[in-house]
Amino acid sequence: MFRRHPKLQIKTDEQIHLMRAAGLVVADALQAVSQAVAPGVTGKQLDAIAEEVIRSAGAVPSFLGYHGFPASICVSVDNAIVHGIPNNTALHEGAIVSIDCGAILEGWHGDAAVTVGVGQIGAGAAALSDITRSSLWHGLAHARPGGRLSDIGAGVERTIRGAAHDYGIVRNYVGHGIGDEMHMPPDVPNVGPAGRGPHLVPGMVLAVEPMITLGAADNVTLEDDWTVVTMDGSLAAHWEHTVAVTATGPWVLTAHDGGRAELDALGVQISALAG
Repeated sequence: MFRRHPKLQIKTDEQIHLMRAAGLVVADALQAVSQAVAPGVTGKQLDAIAEEVIRSAGAVPSFLGYHGFPASICVSVDNAIVHGIPNNTALHEGAIVSIDCGAILEGWHGDAAVTVGVGQIGAGAAALSDITRSSLWHGLAHARPGGRLSDIGAGVERTIRGAAHDYGIVRNYVGHGIGDEMHMPPDVPNVGPAGRGPHLVPGMVLAVEPMITLGAADNVTLEDDWTVVTMDGSLAAHWEHTVAVTATGPWVLTAHDGGRAELDALGVQISALAG
């Protein structure tokens, strides 16, 4: 029997521009939250900052109420990989915190995540965040027509496997399609091999989000039914962007510059839709 891929939502150029507007709201919120991260600040304070930025732009937080999630952002500290619930615990010097944010504007979603150090962080934590961010951009560089979906994950995996440290790549949480819903087909794994899955065509929009650990990638969900942590207690980092595949290349909708600086450095031309 032939296996059919799920129907994918293909956006028009106009719809991609609407998603760009949502993506910029997310970029602004993450920028504001990242600048506020400091020892003594709580997750709930960061959540309030993000919600204010999102709502002041006329948008709505994607996460708030999503399957019952109680906040506007996810705040995942140290060994928390994803889906951390913001609380009143003060961030401590030397921690790393992954902040995941989504916004809906005129019915279209943006979704992105960053990992931020709290004050001065250790060399191992800094290297973990840096390699995770680098792997994201190497994945995004493959979001262009003519390729296959797994080329993105292969780009992520090559970057991680090429590092001197033996990092863990989380496999049971992946990226996803995104559009007028936050989570849509297809799944976007963070591993290869390349050359498999649906063909990448103009109008596809994907959220690419490597989740990398300093130790083993095995993980468990806490009793709050949301927070996912490493089983061995090792640190985790999470970086994410929403990217549109266009006829002339990728357009990173949740990056202020559309991804121009990072993609230029990798020899990839940004979409002409970015202007």
